[in-house]
Amino acid sequence: MTSPVIGIDIGGTKTAAALVDRGGRVRQRREAPTPARSGPEAVLDAAARLAADLLDAAAGPVGVGTAGTVDPARGTIRYATGSLPGWTGTPVADALAARLGRPVRVTNDVNAAALGECWAGAGRDHAHVLLVAVGTGLGGAIVRNGRVEAGARGAAGEVGHLPAPGAERLRCGCGRHGHLEAIASGSGLAAAYAIETGTETTGRTVADRAAAGDEVARRVVDRAGAALGAALAGLVALLDPDAVLVAGGAAGALLPAASVAYSAEVPAGWADVPLRPAALGGDAVLVGAARLAMNGHDFERTSSR
Repeated sequence: MTSPVIGIDIGGTKTAAALVDRGGRVRQRREAPTPARSGPEAVLDAAARLAADLLDAAAGPVGVGTAGTVDPARGTIRYATGSLPGWTGTPVADALAARLGRPVRVTNDVNAAALGECWAGAGRDHAHVLLVAVGTGLGGAIVRNGRVEAGARGAAGEVGHLPAPGAERLRCGCGRHGHLEAIASGSGLAAAYAIETGTETTGRTVADRAAAGDEVARRVVDRAGAALGAALAGLVALLDPDAVLVAGGAAGALLPAASVAYSAEVPAGWADVPLRPAALGGDAVLVGAARLAMNGHDFERTSSR
């Protein structure tokens, strides 16, 4: 089979669908705001509309990378944050298969991004990769020999909930304090900056102010990057990957300080494991979802109608 396939990226703010060829290149793309506040059915309808526009040019199953933890046995959402209200429990694979008339394969969006990077991005020359996605929150995925390790609950690689020094006053997206996501993420940057200045803003604004020379913002960004780099150094010793990739909208801001801390903290036996930026940007989830569509055995669950 040489025809392209469809990958879908369902996020809290936007949903995209793409036609991806067998070399991992995005040939066509459709995007729309995610109607998150209208509930799961509206989100599924929006995703199906985008994919349907590409369906005639595509072959085989459709792949999906979605926010939330995907149940590896049932293809439903085991857990999701408030960015997609009511998403927990949604049978994404079955619901989209019914709408599209095609088999649908689903995984978490960070897992999909990792698979995409290992297929056609910065991890393509490595068998074992740890990918960390630094956006509004902080997610992670582990790829070994081209397969994403799902774990018992579909949540392996969730590095954001590791305890992190310096995050004791900051609340994680899970509701607890002191986790890595609470300091090394867009929301963490915003929260830390607010504590220091009393000013409410966004993580992107904090990063921009740091780049422009704001001393408080620079301190917040450097502290977040150092926490991330130190945590990744420890994870390298635990997981023994060939490479560590950092993706997501806040990656560029945190990487300089993260690289310094990583180099200082990584044990000597793993000093040759590189820390690199991911390469696919906003296409990573779409490309990885397409790879999932082509190779369903790489992930948790297949549903067909």
